[in-house]
Amino acid sequence: MPYPPRAGIFDEALEPDGTPRPQAADSLAAIAERGPATALAVVREDLRARGVSFSSVNGDAEFLVDAVPRVLTATEWEPLEMGLAQRVRALNRFLADAYGPREIVAEGVMEERVIETAECYEPALRGFSAPGGVWIGVAGLDLVRDPSGRFLVLEDNVTTPSGVGYAVAARDAVLSVLEPAQRPRPLDGAVELLRGAMTAVARVEQPTLVVLTDGPENAAYWEHRWAAECLGVALAEPDELELRGARLHHGDEPVDVVYRRTNADVLDSDVGRLLYPALGTLGMVNAFGAGVADDKLVHAYVEDMVRFYLREEPLLPSVPTLDLALDEHRGRALDEAAELVFKPRDGYGGVDVVIGPHADPPAIEEVRRKVQADPGAYVAQPLVMLSRHPTVIDGRLAARHVDLRPFVFLHGPDDARVLPGGLTRVAFDEGALVVNSTQNGGAKDTWIVG
Repeated sequence: MPYPPRAGIFDEALEPDGTPRPQAADSLAAIAERGPATALAVVREDLRARGVSFSSVNGDAEFLVDAVPRVLTATEWEPLEMGLAQRVRALNRFLADAYGPREIVAEGVMEERVIETAECYEPALRGFSAPGGVWIGVAGLDLVRDPSGRFLVLEDNVTTPSGVGYAVAARDAVLSVLEPAQRPRPLDGAVELLRGAMTAVARVEQPTLVVLTDGPENAAYWEHRWAAECLGVALAEPDELELRGARLHHGDEPVDVVYRRTNADVLDSDVGRLLYPALGTLGMVNAFGAGVADDKLVHAYVEDMVRFYLREEPLLPSVPTLDLALDEHRGRALDEAAELVFKPRDGYGGVDVVIGPHADPPAIEEVRRKVQADPGAYVAQPLVMLSRHPTVIDGRLAARHVDLRPFVFLHGPDDARVLPGGLTRVAFDEGALVVNSTQNGGAKDTWIVG
């Protein structure tokens, strides 16, 4: 037993009595035999040797992967996979509606202000129809597991989600250390899932594809290169593209689809001004304006979207989100501030998040003051005690909190495909609940077995 169980926290690898869960026993035994420190060193050296990097705001370019994989059974994964596919189909329908007739507003399911005050809303795209009906080519959702073992969606990421290439790299590195008796479902299909998402937005039969990057200064530049090389397409920076009339060109070749991975996510940017005139001939993954669907306030309405657009009950619940512009929700948030998590609506990476149960009284009063002054700038959620997983810390296994980022690819508005597993993100600091590379976080390989 690497550490004692703790009541009120779901452990991904250990039963409540501390014995390994059946699906995790094989990998835990292999780590113990190899030695946690040795296993971690081999994984990290494998990634360094292949040049896998991800730069954080701290300037550390190393992509940090733990040696202990997270293992989910097929019984756990298959309903989750169905829920992920359902959710992304609904989000895609919502974007088409938000930039189109807004039936969801007309029917009273959502107020118009929720759309029009979203940071990534693009008024210039009102009336635009995404080619193939696909606004979201790639989605990377952030899931947490509550103390009962139930998965919940914490955030939806559809602007420019990263991680697919890193998931493949993590798998290769961990399998260089472990030889499991039961192999995880392979990630070999990741590149074709990405290719299918790109061709789904093409307006021609045999499209020319390009991966668009900011260049080496982008934190995920390694993944941009990985995608271009695996797809066998050009990796281009904005100044290497030229608009000729209403057609985008890379050198002498017209471009039909851009996998947009730059940090310029809005039309009012150099990249936006370059690509906007070509929207009549150009497909994009993901479309400009798609970020409305991962707005933190829009998240409060996703389960309603599933019911409204798909006429189905949601298979994958959201972490409940309070719309603080509503008097009832705001009153509850102010009364229960010490028990809730407050997030800036336009924030990312865990920056400026206030976790009520862990905050001191002055911080609670400050966030209450900010909410009263500008209710629309924040959302509030109940604190979900993230599940934990054995992680190599200082040469031994210790409990650390994790979330899960699976990836969904739309090959058509009704054709959602899910990569098996995705990336588990882990907080390396003891007790930390923000699992992000900007705050001393890393990743774990995620296996689906059985």
